[in-house]
Amino acid sequence: MNTEKFPVYFVSHGGGPWPHVEGMRQQFARTARAFAELPLRFPAVPKAVLVISGHWEAHEFMVSTAEHPGMEYDYYGFPEHTYHIRYPAPGSPEIAAHVRSLLGQAGIASGEDPLRGFDHGTFVPLELMYPQANVPIVMLSLKSGYDPLEHIRAGQALAPLREEGVLIMGSGLTYHNMRGFGRDESTPVATAFEKYLQDAISQTDPGTRNRMLIDWESAPGARLAHPREDHLLPLMVVAGAAGGDIGRTLFVDHVMKVPMASYEFGASS
Repeated sequence: MNTEKFPVYFVSHGGGPWPHVEGMRQQFARTARAFAELPLRFPAVPKAVLVISGHWEAHEFMVSTAEHPGMEYDYYGFPEHTYHIRYPAPGSPEIAAHVRSLLGQAGIASGEDPLRGFDHGTFVPLELMYPQANVPIVMLSLKSGYDPLEHIRAGQALAPLREEGVLIMGSGLTYHNMRGFGRDESTPVATAFEKYLQDAISQTDPGTRNRMLIDWESAPGARLAHPREDHLLPLMVVAGAAGGDIGRTLFVDHVMKVPMASYEFGASS
């Protein structure tokens, strides 16, 4: 078992199955390089990756329990071949059960889903990080209602996983307004909102950080950046799991006229 604590991450996963689409792959070249290099920042190969994706929500927190998860092609209008992508990483019923146990110990209700497959918020970063698909993946849903505090508390409950060889990764976007992508007027909105998030995660006091994230709607351009906060809530889980670790910007890609930032908490360097 790994004994060194793993860092935790929020990654902006980009648009649809972009690594498999000519043109988009070149647009996201910065993100592709960063995802491929990410495992170099870990103390070891993780025993499993717990992914909180903005593409899965349920009435309560749900945990994927399949030994061999399938795929969720939850995107539209892409080339036919992107609906046949396979990422054959295993699941881990054992880790899934442990996730549910940790949530339960914190008084957080959860359920299990033996059929949930990999959505693009999961398979896009993971296939670039681990192209051999040899690291087990467990997924945790968002909870409908989008209460930021509930998601922070879920992350706090799951923090012990970091000392057990499990990588916790939230996957969303720092800007997610489908009508705004590619528009000049979206650039200052996305930039101002990302600046607020950067200020929040870099607070030295975790209480202040969490209060800023809970109060995210007060940020400049908040609802223009996130008409629905499904792609923002994974950051709340990550912040909870970060505990007292200070966040930093790992990298920022600029695609479709908006910045897409990814954050890291707790890395040794």
